[in-house]
Amino acid sequence: MGSRGWMRMDEEDWHIQAGCGDKSSTSLGEHSGHRKADKLGAWHSKQIGRCLNGINNSFLYRTEASLFGYFPWVCLALVIMVFVNYGGGRYWFFRHESWNGLTVADLVFPWFVFIMGTSITLSLSGSLRRGLKRTHLLWKIFWRSLQLFLIGVIIINPNYCQGPLSWDSLRIPGVLQRLGFTYLVVAILDLAFARDRLTNLSSFCRFNDGYLGPGGIGDFGQYQNCTGGAAGYIDRWLLGENHIYQTPSSRVVYQSVIPFDPEGVLGSINSILMAFLGLQAGKILLHYRDQHRHIITRFLIWGFILGIISAVLTKCSRNDGFIPINKNLWSLSYVTTLSCFAFVTLGVFYYMVDVKKWWSGAPFFYPGVNSILVYVGHEVFEEYFPFRWKMTNSQLHAEHLAQNLVATSIWVIIAYLLYRKKILVKI
Repeated sequence: MGSRGWMRMDEEDWHIQAGCGDKSSTSLGEHSGHRKADKLGAWHSKQIGRCLNGINNSFLYRTEASLFGYFPWVCLALVIMVFVNYGGGRYWFFRHESWNGLTVADLVFPWFVFIMGTSITLSLSGSLRRGLKRTHLLWKIFWRSLQLFLIGVIIINPNYCQGPLSWDSLRIPGVLQRLGFTYLVVAILDLAFARDRLTNLSSFCRFNDGYLGPGGIGDFGQYQNCTGGAAGYIDRWLLGENHIYQTPSSRVVYQSVIPFDPEGVLGSINSILMAFLGLQAGKILLHYRDQHRHIITRFLIWGFILGIISAVLTKCSRNDGFIPINKNLWSLSYVTTLSCFAFVTLGVFYYMVDVKKWWSGAPFFYPGVNSILVYVGHEVFEEYFPFRWKMTNSQLHAEHLAQNLVATSIWVIIAYLLYRKKILVKI
């Protein structure tokens, strides 16, 4: 993270996290009058904007409402991701689908990709308004992408008690790697083609004809060694079998016998499309700031259009559509469906937080401020006490649920304490 990865926010201004812009120019001293408030007020919303977007102060005063409703949605998705990764109480709807279909667990990662696209347009817009050179921003884009990729490789290859890790079995694709690559492509395109951001997207959405099933005993065992079809073949050819995920979700139901990585190379193309759709949400917030009706209407229109596309692609069925919803492949219908949900839920949060002010965003606000620390920390310490302990009866949902809720709550508390101490971990 560099020599300034840890920061005390009473000594320096708030800084962005991965995928966002530069430092704001105003110190926290200006906001001392707000610190005594019990609820998240104007000071909090300005910190949200700085943390996510790095937009200058004059712009933040005008877009404060737009940013406030958008941030709790991101934070809630992060908390759900931690809960799901810790096991989700072992309930089936908190587990990833084996192949075609959709569960709660399949919602979270695409929403991060979507919101990353939203953050990109808000961040770059603010940076360009401040007069930063495009070459300087390009360097920051490359550097952040590289950091995300390297951190991702480190945390998905733990070997704490098994001796040195072998290069022969190093896994290369992963969640942060996918985010880093998607951020690199979308941010560069947004920076380079300011007037053509959402054109020619059809080139990102083409699927090769052929088998795209789970392999193993699926499809009567006709394609036992073809898990993922072209997507799996490209990963194995490009990266090698030993450098991708060895235990895909399809192995339980379909008894797949070869490795397959759900964060593989081919799926990254459709994640770029999803980030572009998130970019569109950011443009709506920018161009219609403080115009609540226009913002919500456009969110709902986008959600409706993407929902219709999903219905056509899937024929409203799990397996019988033209392109079934599939998280492992990041199929086109998966992207359109999750983007539909993203626009609609973002509109709901915007209405609750910004228009009606029914909710301040707490307590999910706090993990979002230190999102990179919470994500990396929960992955690294997953198997350690107090995040996991030996159960008296591992067959009971109640014990798993209690353990997973405690582990998730601990990270919320940690994030809250860091927030109170004004400590932010950035890259």
